[in-house]
Amino acid sequence: MMHLSPCPEETCDRMARQALFSFVVSFMISRAAVFLIMSGQIPNLFLFLHGTHVHHLNYGIFLLSAVAGFALFKRPVGRAAEITALVYGLSLALTFDEFGMWLHLGGSYWQRTSVDAVIVVAALIGLVAYTPSLKRFESQHLWGSIALVAVVIGFGVVVYVAGLHLGGLVGPTLRDLEMASSP
Repeated sequence: MMHLSPCPEETCDRMARQALFSFVVSFMISRAAVFLIMSGQIPNLFLFLHGTHVHHLNYGIFLLSAVAGFALFKRPVGRAAEITALVYGLSLALTFDEFGMWLHLGGSYWQRTSVDAVIVVAALIGLVAYTPSLKRFESQHLWGSIALVAVVIGFGVVVYVAGLHLGGLVGPTLRDLEMASSP
């Protein structure tokens, strides 16, 4: 029989918040860096091996593998666990920033699917980080939970509708930028 021993609530919550923080910051830095490289504002920092562009989702996959191995075999605690959470968030961001490319096995970096995936992953990490545990769940939390679900659904609809509108406005420009910067 498998026996799970959960970490203390404060530790799990804190590590989830650190993973969320590094996930969001890494995603924003990644998007900004790609845009600046493609627009010629900073030098081309992309890695090419024998003419093949190594996308940063590959760095994320390797980092996720290393973090999983470290967490499984070393079982870090204290500061090491916190650093592991930060690297986990970073590696998730690098991987999911290009989710559309690995889902569709190619295509433009600017696919809407990637941003949608990042929003879903951030929301899931956020729920782990900020939702009270089921042990502490009381009846007064029910209405707050229902309100939270309604707000999240409403936010998802707004993001989807706004994304369709913005995609029509800036999508062609971003695709042109990507095509112009391709080797």
